[in-house]
Amino acid sequence: LASLLLTACVGGGANFKTEYDPLGPDATDAWRLADVRVSVPNSLTVSEAETLLPNADIVWREDPAGDRHAQVATIMKNAITQGAQGLRGSRRVIIDVTVTRFHALTFRAEQSEADWGVHNIRFTARVLDAATGEVLVGPVDIRAELPALSGKAMREARAKGQTQKKMITAHVARTVAGWLGIGPDNRNDFSRQGN
Repeated sequence: LASLLLTACVGGGANFKTEYDPLGPDATDAWRLADVRVSVPNSLTVSEAETLLPNADIVWREDPAGDRHAQVATIMKNAITQGAQGLRGSRRVIIDVTVTRFHALTFRAEQSEADWGVHNIRFTARVLDAATGEVLVGPVDIRAELPALSGKAMREARAKGQTQKKMITAHVARTVAGWLGIGPDNRNDFSRQGN
């Protein structure tokens, strides 16, 4: 029944991507990370429904029940801070991010034996001079979508200590490093059943 519902809900799959306009070393060589600021607007809808594909901007389950906006902000701040660690210049900058979507899998969706699911992360970013507040870059839209694990693959990953949070954090960090030109280009696209 679950696979029938899944097929009915998501059809043949959709196109997802990790996408950004990379900044070249000429732009970022002089920068050093001073701070990361993350805003998760209260206008973003949250779903706690334990369905396969909740219709909301924020779907997050791995932290205990609570303020999902604050939990997402913490995850994103940690990920962006990791991704920007390679900035080694002398000009101190602030990366200022506004999350527009953070849609991970529900536990029900994660338990599905179908090979499906997407962690759908989107945000806008600006880079500011930490001393003056001058906007150096942005705002720019960044998509950091990645295939999620479900069923047996996710159970095996969890047995090895991998969680949705670790996978999302690592992917967002790689995406930010690629955007800043201090890591490999992380852009890609894929087709997959998910939301």
